[in-house]
Amino acid sequence: MNDIKDCKILIVDDELSLSEMVKDIMLKEGFHEIFTASSCHEAITQFKKLTPHIVILDIMLPDGDGFSLMQKFRETSMVPILFLSAKDQDEDRLLGLGLGADDYITKPFLPRELILRLSIILKRTYFPLVGQANKKPTFSLGNTIVDMNSGTVKTQSEELTLTAKEYVLLDKLYTNKGNIVTIDALCKAAWGDDLFRYENTLMVHIRRLRAKIEPDPSHPKYLLTVRGLGYKLVLEA
Repeated sequence: MNDIKDCKILIVDDELSLSEMVKDIMLKEGFHEIFTASSCHEAITQFKKLTPHIVILDIMLPDGDGFSLMQKFRETSMVPILFLSAKDQDEDRLLGLGLGADDYITKPFLPRELILRLSIILKRTYFPLVGQANKKPTFSLGNTIVDMNSGTVKTQSEELTLTAKEYVLLDKLYTNKGNIVTIDALCKAAWGDDLFRYENTLMVHIRRLRAKIEPDPSHPKYLLTVRGLGYKLVLEA
């Protein structure tokens, strides 16, 4: 395997139209070994036959659940798991990540977000040394280390993974560090659109991003609000 596009992808979802849509998204991005399963039984059979490089997994399946299926896979393999589920409750997301999933995306989703998260997982797992010349930055925010290459935030007590939106927003802010990035510019970076319909959503993502990178999210020191304009990422000298 010379490129992430050569990775074998197994999609497990009983909603056939969604499986086909995800498959089409992958094909358009250049992935070519994409397989599907619509039940736990079929997924286990496919998994043993194919040995996929990553599994995109739904939670609600007709003969079981994705959490139990992931644990079954992990009995013999540390294959990366990306949950793609309509269950958007925090406890479901935390359970999936707590069991060892590599990421958790809720439906509906943006194709670009899925591709970004999938690519990050595949690069981190199978090509950690590829593209060192174009490696994304690693920088410090006090005692917190942000590694944009792996999309992780490391504190003294834990390691957190950035979501796709958090990653895009932080990347935009870091690229323009020390300068104001307007709300429009951030919305376009994250959603390909201006602030219309997205300003409140942007505020939610900024709040969640602060919870990961700030020592005191209620009194931000690094990701600052510039009232009426946007946000600014300030790094210590």
